[in-house]
Amino acid sequence: MAFSHLRKSARSADDVRLQKWRTIGGRFRSGWENSVAPHIKSISPELNHARCHPGTTPDLTPRPVLAHPWIMNWIYWALLSALFAGITAILAKLGVSGVDPNVATAVRTTVVLLFTWGIALATNPAASFRQLSQRTLVFLALSGIATGLSWLCYFRALQLGPASRVAPVDKLSVVFAIGLAAVVLGEKLNWHHYLGGALIVCGAILLAWA
Repeated sequence: MAFSHLRKSARSADDVRLQKWRTIGGRFRSGWENSVAPHIKSISPELNHARCHPGTTPDLTPRPVLAHPWIMNWIYWALLSALFAGITAILAKLGVSGVDPNVATAVRTTVVLLFTWGIALATNPAASFRQLSQRTLVFLALSGIATGLSWLCYFRALQLGPASRVAPVDKLSVVFAIGLAAVVLGEKLNWHHYLGGALIVCGAILLAWA
């Protein structure tokens, strides 16, 4: 009887150890499939090229691996942009109360500057900044000036009016962007753009003067 009890205890201990090793093996396999294997797959063309062409050095720089293809979809990022823009309007309305809009814009711009530079330095090698041409810098500088003017006007509007009315009018920038894309960039517009732009204008007017 005692011997049978000892056998059961030993079997139970073996089951616990086996389950523990299975758990460790599952974690290892998950880490391999999510981290190591995608990286090896991403650099395998470089390794094959180096093997077929002796004397060449393969580029083994880790490449970003996205778990879901839909993350690369522009709609995903556009929806996130719209979400954060909506949050920005509410937070800006709360922060601009009783403060000069120019000062509020300067504080916000400083935070954006530090935040975006932190992301850029953390996700890009230093060599990538050398690829910026003079033309790129000029247009980025002009874009920055336009953004600054937009924010100054936006904060002034938030100080004078309710966010629920200011934000829809601000989104008329979509209509201006569509028009400028056709004129400056030469993009072709179809009836979807005209109808969508007209609906945006009607919606902005309806919400602003409701």
